[in-house]
This record gives sequence, C-alpha cells and structure tokens, in this order.
Amino acid sequence: MNGLKTVILLGALTGLVMGAGYYFGGENGLMFAFLFTILMNVGSYWFSDKIVLRMYGANVVTAEEQPALHRIVDDLVQRANMMKPRIAIVNMPVPNAFATGRNQKHAVVAVTPSIMQALSEPELRAVIAHELGHVLNRDILVSSVAATLAGVISYLAQFVLFFGGGRDRNGGNLIGLLMFAILTPLMATIIQLAISRTREFGADDKGAQISGSPQDLASALAKLDRIAHQMPLKGQPKHEATAHLFIVNPFKGGLIQRVFSTHPPMEERIARLEDMRGR
Repeated sequence: MNGLKTVILLGALTGLVMGAGYYFGGENGLMFAFLFTILMNVGSYWFSDKIVLRMYGANVVTAEEQPALHRIVDDLVQRANMMKPRIAIVNMPVPNAFATGRNQKHAVVAVTPSIMQALSEPELRAVIAHELGHVLNRDILVSSVAATLAGVISYLAQFVLFFGGGRDRNGGNLIGLLMFAILTPLMATIIQLAISRTREFGADDKGAQISGSPQDLASALAKLDRIAHQMPLKGQPKHEATAHLFIVNPFKGGLIQRVFSTHPPMEERIARLEDMRGR
C-alpha cells in the first residue's frame, strides 16, 4: 500500500511539473520543464550521497575506529541479506541517524555520536535497521526525485513572478497567473512531504522486520523525539531541506513547520510498531 501511494504521489508531482511548464510557457515551457527535470534528477541520482555527507561534515569510519557500530551493522545486513553500507559519524549535538545513497552499493548509514550514548544497544540496533530499511526500499532515490520535481516547480514559479511568463502574459488574466505561480509550489511541497511521510512508515515496518524488535524501535523513537523537542536545532535552509533524511526531524519549529512536517506524527509511528509487536 505504501509503495502504491508513493507511485501515485510521484505521478501527481510529475504531472504538476509538466502542467506548470505548459501553463507558464506553452509547448516550449513543457519541453523546458521536461529537460530540466531529467537533468536535475540525474544530478540527484549520482551525487546525493556526496552532497549530504559534505553538507554535514560526516566522516566514514572503519571497523577499527567503531567496532561496536560495525558489529551491529554486520549482523543486520546478514539478517536482511543485503550489501553492507559505509558507516559514517555526523558531528551533530543531538542524537539522530540517516541513510543516503542511490542504491545498496553506494549507500551510507550515518549516526551521531550522541545517539550511541542516548540509546541502549537494542534501540540503536533498531534505529540502524530502520535506516537499512530506507536503503532496501530505495527511499533515498525516491526522496531525491520528489525533492527535485518540487524544486523544478519552485524555479518555474520564481521565474514567472520575477520575469513574467505564461501563455496569458499579453493581456491575459494576470491574477490567475500569479495565483498559479504561488499555489503550484505549495501543492508540490505538500505532495513531496506526503511522499516523505509515507516512506517513513515503510522504513519503520522494514526496520522492525530486520531487527526483529518493533518494541525497541518504538522505544528509540520516543526517546529521540523527546530529545529533539528539548534541544531543537536551528538549521540553515539548506540543512532543513534535508530534514526528511533523519529518523526524527531535528529541526523543530512553530505551527507552520509542524503542518508541513517531513515525518508522520510520532504517536502514529509508535502505535503502528506496538501493533506489530502485538501481532
């Protein structure tokens, strides 16, 4: 069900890109949107892992440097029958974790030093299993494509607002054009966030299956969410754009940011995991 929902949402987002391109520039705009989307997606596909790791100053660590962490990952990848990802340490002050990379061969699982102190080993194991679930579900690729499509729409809208455009620009409905330029990026953002929330549920399910312990994942999520509320990060826009990668959003804000959340409600995630434990 999560996979079908993601396909539908990606289809809607792609249609929105093509529709925006056609509205803003007719057939030429449609072709521009199509080509620009392909170019941006290729860049996201090949360089997403390098971009994110460099953004956060993450350092890949060996088994000699982090033997306990590698031991946990070795056991989980064997249980999941998957390739072992690289392991990185991210120097963030709050406990968190994320995965990046376009496929298993290029995957990286990154954790903060504080998460290894805040969680018990079974809880840490469940968190890493969640991140491996993202890799197995190819969520990083899906999220990169969704972010790229939403970004294309934003670029098109900004171009129209600042330079004019659209098939009706010569005496047409200017108000309608402006409304379209404002509402289209908003719709794209809502769809992108819906995709992100759907993939979190899928990774929770897969992570619980890999670790064999939904209760440990539920316990870890509760701890991480509580700490994130107590010590929210104030990130730059480029950092907050990657909030969907983390197992818990570290950038907590006001009402607007909660409405446009990259993650499902924590209570719902924990309830789903407890239901899995009951079954």
